[in-house]
Amino acid sequence: MKEITSVSNPQVKAWKKLATKKGRQQSQTYLLDGWHLVKEALNSDEPIQKILVTPSFKYLADLEILPEIQYFSISESIAKHLSETKSPQGIFAEVAFDQTTISPTTASGAWLLLDGVQDPGNIGTMVRTADAAGFSGVVFGPKTADMYQPKVVRSMQGSQFHLQLVTADLSTWIQAFKAKNYPVFGSELNKDARSYQEVGQHQNLALIMGNEGNGMSAELLQQTSLNLYIPIKGHAESLNVAVAAGILMFQLID
Repeated sequence: MKEITSVSNPQVKAWKKLATKKGRQQSQTYLLDGWHLVKEALNSDEPIQKILVTPSFKYLADLEILPEIQYFSISESIAKHLSETKSPQGIFAEVAFDQTTISPTTASGAWLLLDGVQDPGNIGTMVRTADAAGFSGVVFGPKTADMYQPKVVRSMQGSQFHLQLVTADLSTWIQAFKAKNYPVFGSELNKDARSYQEVGQHQNLALIMGNEGNGMSAELLQQTSLNLYIPIKGHAESLNVAVAAGILMFQLID
């Protein structure tokens, strides 16, 4: 196991660049921070290239040494330098981007489409809920936060390894699903839309959730099979997008 102790080491600088979208795109890799995420990635056979651990990492005895992975012993100062958490656990993994291409023409099952969703916490909650509800995957639209952004990666808590995730044009997915007669449901705060309780359950479907402040784009609302709303019985003006997505996902999937 190679030992690195200085934050000025070129390899450490390369890892630090993975916190930026430009750095990730150049290397085609991203960084996992914490034992839960690293363990989930290992259990899911994700393309891990390097694992970084501190001497004080408390689960070191549980870490299986695999020949296809490079292992590095790093100092506590490097762990704090790389981590975006106040108390890093002392383990990181550099993982290659998933190069699997998913075509909407062959995709099936239930899919969550994200239209301009920006908050990492909301994205993480929706991906975890899609995982729990039995969805097949999540499509990140062009204006949605990067799925490899550190806060997004952390907020998904490993559910990203149980689903198919793809960044793609949402219109292409909408048209492909409609061509197969799969319903595509939009979501909007509009009583002229259909109540989510009136459309039944489906094995194959797409559900689109929009931006936290502006909702779905008008262009996409016009392309859907049907737009849904959740009747609000109290005095709140609206629901958090992740809460609304959870209600809809569990209601719509068969």
